[in-house]
Amino acid sequence: MTFGSKRTETDGKGDHGSFAIAGCQHPHISIFIEEMQALGHHCAGIYDEGDQTLARKIAEQYQLPFADSVEELLANEDVKYIGSSAINNEKIQIAAACERYGKHLMLDKPAVVDQAGLDQLEQITRRGKIQIGMLLTERYRPALYTLYDLIRKDELGQVVSITMRKPHRLRPDTRPDWHFSKEQSGGIMVDLLIHDFDLLRWLTGQEVSEVSGRMGKQILPEYPEFYDTAAVQVEMDQGTIAQLYADWHAPEKCWTWGDGRIFVTGTKGSAEIRLAGDPVVSAEEELLLMMTHEQALVEVPLRAPVATLTEDFLRRVRGESHDFTHQDLLKATKATLLADEQAKRVKFSR
Repeated sequence: MTFGSKRTETDGKGDHGSFAIAGCQHPHISIFIEEMQALGHHCAGIYDEGDQTLARKIAEQYQLPFADSVEELLANEDVKYIGSSAINNEKIQIAAACERYGKHLMLDKPAVVDQAGLDQLEQITRRGKIQIGMLLTERYRPALYTLYDLIRKDELGQVVSITMRKPHRLRPDTRPDWHFSKEQSGGIMVDLLIHDFDLLRWLTGQEVSEVSGRMGKQILPEYPEFYDTAAVQVEMDQGTIAQLYADWHAPEKCWTWGDGRIFVTGTKGSAEIRLAGDPVVSAEEELLLMMTHEQALVEVPLRAPVATLTEDFLRRVRGESHDFTHQDLLKATKATLLADEQAKRVKFSR
């Protein structure tokens, strides 16, 4: 690749600069499109120089003009923001181009797939010419936001352990070839666990100090680099331990993309999040359950975050108070790459 929710009227702060989509290989980018449009921002166009099937589908869905090139979008002086869900290992090139053109950038996860990419990303953020965000959407889910508030208010006491389980439905026939390439996608840990490492830092206020893990391969021998399970043990620098697990084995009959669960154990109580709900109770709404030494198991009413992911990003661009920072982006990415680098590979592909 080469190239040069309902809000109040004051949410946009009068800044309704246009945005564009440069690289569209994953539908996650629709989150950015919808949130930008809800804030009154116009999309100047969308383009992908590779397989354009998804880009054209999204263009039709959101009635976006289809550009002739990425350069056309970057050179457009009315465009202030770029969103991208390009192939994972190509996103850093888009970040470099955005810096040259002075466009702030929202990336789908992951931002980079290796240490060389992280080094380049660090250099871009250090120069401070543009702001870079990432679609780490979990922070902005009501269940996670409410859990964060419970921990901050000491409802669970000192957090001693966090366990996150994220099974994913694969449907390999629907995936592009780059999804199965370690070089292009980054692999299961880089692609999926970036969410979890970000949440660990955010929920605990601690930094990752040590990781050890395994990746397993049981399926798809035609893709020798593709591992389908990942398990990581994490030690945080103030003593919290964590267990992270992801796989591509959610059953086809699963009611959702994957039955994600988060378990938090504290000295005063414990909590569980069911990210996709519970089919016995609700197959659509996320649930947060809590019990303490004084209180039996209850479902906790959920609170909406004070801002959407995109609103938080725009606040950062404007120099206002915001939640997700460049340091969050870099440190979560660094921890994820470390876990991937040191993980033992275990193959039983048949």
